[in-house]
Amino acid sequence: MQDKLLDFVNLLRKSGLRVSTAENVEAFSAVGLLTMADRQIFKSALAATLIKRSTDLPSFDNLFEMYFSGLSGILGDAKDDLSKAFQNMGDDPRRLLQEILQNFDPDHPASELLQALLNMDTARLERMIRQAAGQIQAGEIENLLQIGYYTRRMMDALNWEGMQTDAQRLEQAMEEMGLTPELRDAIRAFVQMAMERLRRAVREFTEMELDQQNYNFRERFRERNLHEKSFYHLTEEDIRRMRDVVQRLAQKFKNVIAIRRKRERKGKFDVKHTLRRNMSHGGVPFEVVFKQRKKVKPQIVTLCDVSSSVSNVSRFMLQFIYSLQECFSKVRSFVFVSEIGEVTDLFKDSDLYDAIERALEGETINVYSRSNFGNAFYAFQRDFLSTINKRTTVIVIGDARNNYNDPRAWALKEIQLKAKQVIWLNPESPGAWGFGDSVMDKYAPYCDHLEECRNLMQLTRIVDQLIIR
Repeated sequence: MQDKLLDFVNLLRKSGLRVSTAENVEAFSAVGLLTMADRQIFKSALAATLIKRSTDLPSFDNLFEMYFSGLSGILGDAKDDLSKAFQNMGDDPRRLLQEILQNFDPDHPASELLQALLNMDTARLERMIRQAAGQIQAGEIENLLQIGYYTRRMMDALNWEGMQTDAQRLEQAMEEMGLTPELRDAIRAFVQMAMERLRRAVREFTEMELDQQNYNFRERFRERNLHEKSFYHLTEEDIRRMRDVVQRLAQKFKNVIAIRRKRERKGKFDVKHTLRRNMSHGGVPFEVVFKQRKKVKPQIVTLCDVSSSVSNVSRFMLQFIYSLQECFSKVRSFVFVSEIGEVTDLFKDSDLYDAIERALEGETINVYSRSNFGNAFYAFQRDFLSTINKRTTVIVIGDARNNYNDPRAWALKEIQLKAKQVIWLNPESPGAWGFGDSVMDKYAPYCDHLEECRNLMQLTRIVDQLIIR
């Protein structure tokens, strides 16, 4: 059991799950008090000791089923098939097979593999298959083209040819026992069926090894596709998985900021003042002077268009900024379609995802009206301009589709004059800006940064380059 648990922990680590040595020791202690008789308790004990993040639980469940159920399930199915075949072999076929095996030459007994197979000892077969896999390093399998190669090597490690030779010796043993031709035919068919099921089990185990080794690659491939997938085309499942990705990205940026601030805490080396301070020492820098940097947390104000065309962009941007609010002294969030309303208090008083859904469903403003950026900017300039100062970064999320209304670009200009910078994230391609009812060309002169943002990869790059740095 300890060897299997070590292999399983290594599999978790290969698949990107973080498992420390201390957690590994705790798992050993927990498993020492349990058996696999109650499978659910065994699985829960491993999850409680090895998994620290709820987002890793789906991967843990998949890998647990692959590792602890895969081969057992394969051999269990084979045993069921063989048990059905037993029913057609007369009375007490198991005792008859034991007598045949005992009739072998004592100096040349049947191979261990044949004995385990005819006794339908699945635990013994599983142990032998895993040992063979370890001998040939089956964990190094990389692609589908290698399945046949590793299957043959595993069969060689199991001494498959020796088992086939021993299976032929069964014929001589049955003749010496004087079995009837009908019974000999039934036993011969059963042995052939058992060998075929074992061969298939070895191949399926090899395929399972490939699935285990490629699990991390597939997960990374899915996550990369999710990063590159347009917000417009996200499914409900994508949205659920996107939440976990956004949380991990937010944590990554928090760590980056924490490290950067720790390095800057000491200040930058001040050459001028160091030389002046050490004039009395003949210029030898006994006293080093650092420039003390005033610590000022930036402020964020988000203006999110929550019309149906950009609702997914707004949802994830609000979630991301909310997750990063610990890094800023103040985060204020506004949503608009034609009217504009503040949702900052809604975030403070409610669960994040509940607050976002309530904001997008129209609790603060009428979200079913037609988009009017000009009216929204005018209302913000009239009612909330005092919330902006030279430490404030204003982030506008929207497609600038104004339904041919007055854009009132002067309102955005006044916002820019008071703010540190204005960043506009537009989910449309730049080729569509300024065409039809798009007034992006009218707002562009009053944006310090105007970026296309139609997927999570672009959003990550923008936040990293323009907001955090």
